[in-house]
Amino acid sequence: MIQVLKLPSSKIEGSRQLKCKASKMELTITQPDDWHLHLRDGELLQAVAPHSASFFGRAIVMPNLKPPITSTAAAVAYRESILKALPADSDFSPLMTLYLTDTTSPREIKLARESGVVFAVKLYPAGATTNSQDGVTDLFGKCLPVLEEMAEQNMPLLVHGEVTDPNVDVFDREKVFIDTILQPLIQRLPQLKVVMEHITTMEAVRFVESCSYGSVAATVTPQHLLLNRNAIFQGGLQPHNYCLPVLKREIHRQAIVSAVTSGNKKFFLGTDSAPHEKRRKECPCGCAGIYNAPVAISLYTKVFEEAGALDKLEAFTSFNGPDFYGLPRNTSKIKLTRTPWKVPESFSFSFGDIVPMSAGETLEWQPSSI
Repeated sequence: MIQVLKLPSSKIEGSRQLKCKASKMELTITQPDDWHLHLRDGELLQAVAPHSASFFGRAIVMPNLKPPITSTAAAVAYRESILKALPADSDFSPLMTLYLTDTTSPREIKLARESGVVFAVKLYPAGATTNSQDGVTDLFGKCLPVLEEMAEQNMPLLVHGEVTDPNVDVFDREKVFIDTILQPLIQRLPQLKVVMEHITTMEAVRFVESCSYGSVAATVTPQHLLLNRNAIFQGGLQPHNYCLPVLKREIHRQAIVSAVTSGNKKFFLGTDSAPHEKRRKECPCGCAGIYNAPVAISLYTKVFEEAGALDKLEAFTSFNGPDFYGLPRNTSKIKLTRTPWKVPESFSFSFGDIVPMSAGETLEWQPSSI
């Protein structure tokens, strides 16, 4: 349960006194988890893993490396690389995933479940996003036995919910995916647990809300709660606001905010934090992805505060995800203090710079460990 503490304020009269008290508000919440995270590998992994480990207890780690993580053995090896990249005193736990392909076997799903380190399988329609070229080309024609085994093993399917048909407008691809792929899949395999990742539309909200609790859920990113598609173009092309699925109209952003701040247990935190070097974002063919790990908790808190729903923040960040996955909730806590802080313009490493979401902006809420 959220604990709200108000620290002593200066002796200021009237509304100024109330403002001073609010500015020093503290929230204590159960340590959050990130149910959709890109940690990359190599130098990038070494650079970004400590940011996620600072305040998140666990994270579902995406498998779209080069080459992708398609086997349990590869997932185990990748997990070891992540653990080596963490600070020595970190308790952060990476929860691994497999990359679904046309040739994934039911036996691999059994091995994944038995491993104790693989917690889900990720569906990337071939060509949908970063490093998805090895993804699925025909879900029902080539993957049905694997999906049936996943249902048998209670292994969730995590979906990047966009079709890749070039005849479908990029802003409509999520809706079409729901109508042509996801709805038929749920009808065919109602026992399969599905997470619709990084939802971006009111249609996705309505679909998730229409499904029974425990069967279908959704992760939601900071960018899709705070930005609409205007953010890509205001003041010139803004490559650091470009992600996939792409930002949508304001009406969709508002629908997602309403859903997550309502207290609905089907929605939970998933940052989709996706780091790229600055030079790979600011170029003629820039990469899709927003690096939000250093600011995510502050931004989620901002959304809930603006909606008047701070009492529902903890469930979204810390309860709904583990409950859906059948995992215990974290027992440790973090503190959120309403103390303004400025987001760095970039993070510099030996290989180059990474620009975070909200770079250079002042955020009101600052997390810290307890």
